[in-house]
Amino acid sequence: MSDEAPRLLSGGNPQIPKGDGDGPVQAYIAAMPEWKSDIGRTLDRLITESIPDVRKAVKWNQPFYGTDGETWLLSFRCFTKYVQIAFHRGTSLTPEPPKASKHPAVRYLDIRETDDLDEAQLRSWFEQSGKLAGEKL
Repeated sequence: MSDEAPRLLSGGNPQIPKGDGDGPVQAYIAAMPEWKSDIGRTLDRLITESIPDVRKAVKWNQPFYGTDGETWLLSFRCFTKYVQIAFHRGTSLTPEPPKASKHPAVRYLDIRETDDLDEAQLRSWFEQSGKLAGEKL
C-alpha cells in the first residue's frame, strides 16, 4: 500500500479507488482538500445518524450512500469552490433541494466555505432520502 496522498482531479476532487464500505469513504473524506474535508466529515456524520443501516461505497471518485448496497440515495463530491451533494430522488424531498439537474429527479445542494450549514434541513433531507427507493447507477 502506498503512503502517497490521492491525486486530486479537476476541481480538487480526490481520486479514490472504488470500493464498498466505510473505509473507502473515510479515505475520500480524508483526501478532500482544505476546508472541504470538514464538510465531508460533517456530511458523513449526519448521513450516518439520519439513515439507519446506511451502506457506503466510493464509485466514480465520490462517496455514495444507500440502504441496500445495490441502489443509491445520495452522493457528494468536491468542486473548485464548493462541495456538492446530489440527492438522487431530490424531487421527492420537501422542500426540494435548490439546484436542478439534467436528470429529472436529481437535485443538488452546493456548500461553499463561508456557508452556514443548516444541519436540521440536511438531517431532514437525509431522513427523507432514507425512506425512498434508491437509484441503480
